[in-house]
This record gives sequence, structure tokens and C-alpha cells, in this order.
Amino acid sequence: MSPRAGSAGPCPASTHTLAFVESPVQLLNVLEWAHADALRAAGESTGPASGAGAGPAPAAGPGADTSTADAAPDAAEAASGPTPGTAGPSPAPGPAPIPEATGPAGGPVPGTAGAVAHTGLTLVVLSPNDPMTRGQLRRMAELARGEGHEVRWEEARGGATAPFHTVGGLAPLLRRAKRIVMGDPFSRYVQLLLTITRARDLVVVDDGTATMEFVSQLARGERLVRWHRRGGRPGPRDLVFAPISASARRRLTPGSGRRVEVFSSMPITETPDGVHVTANDFSWTRARFGPPRLTKGADLVGTSLVETGVVDPDRYLEAVKNLTKTYGATRYFAHRRESTDKLHRLAVETGLEIVRPDLPLELIARRGPIGRTILSFPSTVVHTLPLALVGTEVRVAVCDIDPAWLTATASPRAQGFLSGVTGTARDVHRLSSVVPI
Repeated sequence: MSPRAGSAGPCPASTHTLAFVESPVQLLNVLEWAHADALRAAGESTGPASGAGAGPAPAAGPGADTSTADAAPDAAEAASGPTPGTAGPSPAPGPAPIPEATGPAGGPVPGTAGAVAHTGLTLVVLSPNDPMTRGQLRRMAELARGEGHEVRWEEARGGATAPFHTVGGLAPLLRRAKRIVMGDPFSRYVQLLLTITRARDLVVVDDGTATMEFVSQLARGERLVRWHRRGGRPGPRDLVFAPISASARRRLTPGSGRRVEVFSSMPITETPDGVHVTANDFSWTRARFGPPRLTKGADLVGTSLVETGVVDPDRYLEAVKNLTKTYGATRYFAHRRESTDKLHRLAVETGLEIVRPDLPLELIARRGPIGRTILSFPSTVVHTLPLALVGTEVRVAVCDIDPAWLTATASPRAQGFLSGVTGTARDVHRLSSVVPI
């Protein structure tokens, strides 16, 4: 039996904060927000406070206060796989795996946090179908329980009736919650849930570089559309869902008695009036993990730009080949949405060891071992890794996306957005070429 609403155990009747996540990165950033919020609350009651390993907070931009198959997962989906040089899941090297517990159909079991007291934060995992994402979410759920947070696992996409079970089971909690934290304001699931809640305190935590686009669209009063879909005509489902999306946008606009916060490590250049922007400096990650042991070689971070239809696969392969030859990369940390066929081709044609991380890369890098140089294409990690690795000798280098690599169907917004991701990154080295020496 698949876990449905309420399968992750009872939630407190007086739930104060309800957080919705659909990816491991979102869950990580909810943990970062909860850590920062606790420090902030402690500071308000006892004076200035700082987290262990905390470093200087990044500038969040003008006006800031300080910046997505299987319904029954298996543990092997994300934690075991073939030998180096193959394209299947290979566990990232590092300390012993975090113990995990599973419930019906692989859903996390409640109450595994031991004697840690409940914090007043209930994390709701709107589980996707992708096996890699589910595996990472299970691992992150265990970390959340270790911090004393309640975790509620919802098989939100486990069949035609799953949305009805999920929304119906969450409705009472939504009506009681005083504060809603969300990792993806573009998500139709989240937008639907926002129409039910009465909470007047809304928080958006990072969903990677998409946060930059969300804030800009909110500031300009535009409809919420993911950056790689902009420029295309709305489909039938978009038109049907338009009233709910518009309602969500209104809820996410500050108003009388309604507070909206964006918790982000991304550079925020357009801040909507009344939105509080708080910097995420990854102090929780640095307090819990590392510092890492460094290796002499370079590691390369993969991207799902091919899978989203933005970059041509042959061009991408050629770029990875050239980066590998030029900088001596030996490992390729795959994005959780990269296809198996693509990764197999990369392994065969480049000789790289393909690693499927079982946790977000910020935690993998912080635990180590990690290369002294990390190579990346424009993505979230060019903003987050320098923060997670502050105080180490790791250099993060970013390779721009050549306009010639884009597909004919790529959004007209794609090149400008990707250039902005690179150009606004702090503490990274910008690569001028991927041509082998």
C-alpha cells in the first residue's frame, strides 16, 4: 500500500510552520532557513547569535535585508551502482552513509529522530516519481528528523487519485498553519495548496537559480513561468490552471497583514515592494559537515540543460570532453535529472567516473573528499558551493554556455538568463574557453 496523506505520522494539532518540498535542494534550504530562523529568534531574545562555522552573509541585492516512473522506491536507486567509468548510480565518496528508515512502499518512517524534541516545523515531502530524486529526498528526510523536525511523506504523484488524497489530507494542517515555507513557487501543487491556507506569513526558500526568476517576475507583476519555458505559448493545461496560478501570485505579493520572505543565496536584483530578502550563507551545512579532505584533481558538475531542451546533446558532450582534457577532470557529479543514456555516453567517450550523489552537492562537497577545482556550467552550484566551502582551498570555475550550443527550441530567454547566472556569481573563476590545450 502506498503511503497517502498522514502516512508519515501524526502532526501536532498546533502546527506552527508547514514546509512543502519536492526536491532535495529545496529540503536542504528549508533546513538552512530553520537554522537561520532559530538563530534569529535566539538573537532577538538574548542578543546577537551566530551559528557554528558561520561566515559573512552574501549581499542579496538592492533592497534586501541582508539572496522537479517509480512509485515504490528502493534504497539502491541512489546509493549503489556500477564501477567507475559507467553511467549508472555510483555513490559519492565520503563518510559512512547516513542510516535511513523506510515505511510502506519505501516512504520514510516517522519518529526516527530519537530523543530530539519537535521544533514546530513540519516538512511535507510532495514526492516526485523520479527514482534519483526520491532517493536523495529520503536521505535528506533523515537529516531533517535528526534536527528534530517532523517529516510527512506524501505520494503526491502515485496515481490518478493521489492528488485528491494528498490535498484532502493536508487541508486541515494548511488551515491551522501560521506560516508556510515553500521551495518551488512555480509548482502547480504548491500553488494549489496556497489557495487553501490561511497563513499570513509566507517564506520562499531557494529552488536554485529559479529563485532569481521568481523574484523578478513577482516584482514586475508577471505570471509565474519557469525561465526555460518563457517565450512559448501557454498550453491547454496552463490555461485551465491560470486562475489558480494568478491566485497564488496574489498570495505571494505582500499586503496588509501578509508577510513574504525570500530566503536565498542567489543574487536578487529586483526586489518587490514589501518582500523581505534574507541571505542564505549555508551556516547549517558548514556547522554540520566538514571541512572536507581535498584531492589534487578536478571534479566536474553536470547539468540537466540537455534534458530540459535548452542545450544540444552533441554540443554538450563536446564541451565536457574539452573541459576534461583541459583541466584534468576525473569525476563527473551527475545532476539527479540527467538521463542514463546521456551519462553512459559521457562515461564511454570521456573516461570520466560518473558519480550519482545521494545528497545535494553542497553536502557532498562539504563532507569530501572533493577536488581542489570544481568545474561547472551555469547552475545553482556556482552560487552555493563557494558559500558551503568558504574557508577551504577549493576553487569553483564556471564555463559559459556558448550560444551555438542552444537548441532551436530553446526559450528566447535562455541565453540571457544563463549569462546572468554566471555573471552574478561571487567568488568563482570564469573560464574563457573550453578548447583543449
